Formats: sequence, structure tokens, C-alpha cells
Amino acid sequence: MLRYHRNTKCDVTVACLDVGIEEASSFGVMSVDAQSRIRRFHEKPDKPEAMPGDESRALVSMGIYLFSTAGLIEILKNDHEREDSSHDFGKDIIPRLINSHDVAAYRFGLMEGRVSPDKYWRDVGTLDSYYQSNMALLQQVPPIDLYQESWPIRAYSAQSPPAKIVNGESGREGVCSNSIIASGVLISGGSVYDSVLFPRVRIDEGASVCRSILFERAHIEKGARIQNCIVEKNVHVPGHEEVGFDVIKDQQRFTVSQEGIVVVPQGYCFD
Repeated sequence: MLRYHRNTKCDVTVACLDVGIEEASSFGVMSVDAQSRIRRFHEKPDKPEAMPGDESRALVSMGIYLFSTAGLIEILKNDHEREDSSHDFGKDIIPRLINSHDVAAYRFGLMEGRVSPDKYWRDVGTLDSYYQSNMALLQQVPPIDLYQESWPIRAYSAQSPPAKIVNGESGREGVCSNSIIASGVLISGGSVYDSVLFPRVRIDEGASVCRSILFERAHIEKGARIQNCIVEKNVHVPGHEEVGFDVIKDQQRFTVSQEGIVVVPQGYCFD
């Protein structure tokens, strides 16, 4: 995309992807000319414009933009001074730039793209989409291969000991099935199923974690049970607590998504 941006000498380049017309209302929808210049752009329209020749697909923004540094600074300064702007790229900035600048669309997943075979991309702008994107990684054949050595995931990785699954003090077996666990995770006689565990998560004896995402240093204490949850950093779920089993109780204490995913926020203290 960077090479494309430099070669076209455009002021702005927007990464885009075609999606089903029924999904398009969740994105910025664009129309391009034969030279891939964006001519129309509508943020989350009620009636998305279909692609020419295919009424079932629409071309949408991926929310990835390339500017020159000087150009971006000028554009943001100008937008800052406008009282009629909500200062949003999709709603305000990109639609206005189409009329005043050379704005190109970069088609993600074409033959010159890095990941042309699968076009993997997910919008994780909602709790449910974030949760589902993580759960998809647990499939036998996931939509993206995290273990592809020729395409490493470049991210910060703390120096932590290896993950460890051991029996509890009573001899109860620690179990981890169909899950992704990061370094430093310690499962001591607890059970983890269909879940994603970030670094240094602890699961104590008799505790159960199912279909959940646990962020760094979350601690599920003895006998506690959680399911269909996103648990934030450093949260301690006390012994024999239950989260994700009683929707009314969960709604009184936490944010619960449209699809029933319970979010335990950072800093939450259980009674």
C-alpha cells in the first residue's frame, strides 16, 4: 500500500475491500473511477451504493489511510478550525478531501497485495466483533494463520516464563483444551476451554473458564466460574464467584453486549 501511495503521488490513499451489500452499512462506502480515484464516500449509509456490475457487493473503507506528514498536519489543522465538523475521518475529513485533493483507493487483497489468497481483515469496533474475531482463532483452520513464519506478527512480547499447566494442591488435574495461552500463564488444577489467555493469567484449582478472553494478569480464583466473558487486565475474580451464568445479575454489574458477552472492566472490585 505504501508503494502504491508513492507511485500514484496521491495526497491521500484509503485502503478498501469489497464486502456483501448487507454488511456495508457498518462501514464507509465509496465509489471509485477507472483510475481508482475515490469520487464518492458515505460513512455508514442506510442504503449503500453497490459496485458497478455486482449489486451484491459494495466497496468499503478499511479505516487505513496514508498521508504525507505535512499534508496530514495541514488537513487536521483545517478540520480543527471548523465548527461544523465532528472531527471524524470517515464522517468529515475523507468526504471533504475528495472535492479538494487527489484521493486514491487501494484495493486490499489484489495480486500485488501481501495477503491476496484470503483477504483477512476484521473490523473489531464492537464488543461482539472483537470477541468473535478472537474465538475464530480457535478454529481448527482459523481465518488467519498466526504461526505462518513468512508473515510474522510484530508485537511487543514481555519476557515471561513459559505457560504451565499443573495439578492443584489436592491433585486435581489442570486442563486446557482448544485454547490459546500466552507466556506466563499458570493453570493450577483449573480448567480452560475454548478461550484466549493473555500473559500471566492465573487459573486456580477448581476454577473454570469457558469461551472467554482474559487479559494480562487476570486471576480466576479457586472454584470461580466464568463463561462468555471478556475480563480486563489485573481483574481478580474471587473464589466461587460466577460470571456469565445469570444475565440479569450480570447486567446489574457489568456491560453485556448484544450477543450476551459480559465485560468485566479493569479495576472492578467484586463484593
